[in-house]
Order: sequence, then structure tokens, then C-alpha cells
Amino acid sequence: MPSTFSVFFDDPFWVGVLEVSAPGGVRAARHVFGAEPGNAELLDFVRRDFGRLLDAAFAAPAVAVERRARQRAVNPKRLARQAAKEQAARPLSSAAEEALARAHEAAGHLNRAAAKRRAADTARERRELSRRQARERHRGR
Repeated sequence: MPSTFSVFFDDPFWVGVLEVSAPGGVRAARHVFGAEPGNAELLDFVRRDFGRLLDAAFAAPAVAVERRARQRAVNPKRLARQAAKEQAARPLSSAAEEALARAHEAAGHLNRAAAKRRAADTARERRELSRRQARERHRGR
């Protein structure tokens, strides 16, 4: 029976989901890790607790899967390119990295707004100076 184990960030915890495909449907079970698990922690989980997760998946009710039309075979070169593209993609970041990136982006928006205000103030001051100088030039005539 084919199965997949996926680890992803489900705010605020990292969660592992085991999906087992069977002729009757798909069964699933999940495990909450808490903080982002490292390779050593995942290996330790597989050694100690994966059997319990597998038992929980088999105990779960099966959900029927819609049958789709059979897909054509994918060209092996295209499959290799897709796999390389997925591996080259940036891996999932931790919640702290994501929070820092959002804070950096917000600071950038604030800096741009402040720069626009400074540029508008400078332009207004230049216009006022120019008008004042023009009045002084024409005052005696």
C-alpha cells in the first residue's frame, strides 16, 4: 500500500501527516511536532513513534477517492526537470524567519512613505524659495 508522510507548518505548530492509500480509500493520521523538527528529530520519531502513527492511520475510517481519468505517462526528462525545479525551490522557512521577513517588508513600506514625505517637503521649500526670490527681483520696478 503506497503511503506518504508530509511535514508542514500549520500555524502555530509543525505537523506531520501520514496518508495511506488502500483499495477502499485513503486513511490518514497526524502527529504534532511543535517546533520545526530537524533531521535528527524526524529520525528519532520514525524509530520510536511511527508504528503508533501507522496504527492510528489504519484505525481511521477510509475516505473514498474520486477516480480520475488515467493520465498519460510523463516524459522522463520532463519529470527530471520538475524534480530538479522542486529541489531548487527554497525550502519551507521557520515561523521566525517568516515573521522577520514580514517585519522587514513592513519597515520597507514605512521607509518609502517617509521618503515620499521628505521629497514633497523639499519640493515645497524649493518652490517657496523660488517664488520669494522672484518677488524680491520684481519689487523695485
